[in-house]
Amino acid sequence: MIGKGTSIAHTGTSIDYGWNQEKDAEIVFSQHLAGNSPQEITEEFRLIQEENTRCQKNTLSFILSPTQEDGRNLTKDRLGELTQKFIKEMQLKERQAIAFVHRDKAHTHVHLYVNRIGFDGNAYNDSFIGKRSQLAAESVAKEMGLTTVKEVQLEKELDTIKVRLEIKDIHHKVMESDRPKTLDSYIKAMQERNVKVIPTINKANKLQGFRFQYQGHNFKASEVHRSLSGGRIMAQLSQNKGIVKPKEVGKSVQLLGKTVEMSTNLATSIAKNIIKKTIKRAIDTGIGF
Repeated sequence: MIGKGTSIAHTGTSIDYGWNQEKDAEIVFSQHLAGNSPQEITEEFRLIQEENTRCQKNTLSFILSPTQEDGRNLTKDRLGELTQKFIKEMQLKERQAIAFVHRDKAHTHVHLYVNRIGFDGNAYNDSFIGKRSQLAAESVAKEMGLTTVKEVQLEKELDTIKVRLEIKDIHHKVMESDRPKTLDSYIKAMQERNVKVIPTINKANKLQGFRFQYQGHNFKASEVHRSLSGGRIMAQLSQNKGIVKPKEVGKSVQLLGKTVEMSTNLATSIAKNIIKKTIKRAIDTGIGF
């Protein structure tokens, strides 16, 4: 579950949004309030807020977002319990508050509005409220057996690692089996294996590298693996074509039927990688020893 919090000045507009019936809004929690409409709730907030006219951002706005799977399984009562525990964790039990659930999207989420001004006229300290909201939501999620932000992040990280390894494996299979000699043939071979290679063109209209798009992910080539940098890919293609000397590498390349100039950095990187591969081949075959 993710928790976001901030201080706002537009109380009425926010509560009216929370109560929006077009979003299948339901009240899941309310404390120290009697009103039955956005206008009545706003007025009750305003009466207390008049005790502290120095505070301009006098309402606290929170969004509590369980994961999609957790959200589908949370009843109105459980969402109310979740909100109540969050309020306790944030030490807001003695302030006016109202919360609505929105189920208009696949991602169920709760909008919580709390009067920043207490019955004593003092304003709630909103220092680092964004970070404190995250920590409170994390604590509540653990207590209620819900998925935490850290668990979501770990799952995403593992998924990202898996996808990057798959792209790297597909690249190596293309280079070993198809042995493409041109950039267009490499792009086509990768596309046939469901990996979209996206050339990166800089402001000077020169090719400077590549991105890979696969299974909903989009990575810079070097982010997938350092062996897949633009310079190394182009060096491999050049060597498949029989080019083994840096001076034989041109300054342009055919891309989708057009001649595209390469950036200086990319051309230099290609030359360096050809030199490295030439030296490695010489060492592996024992030349010069």
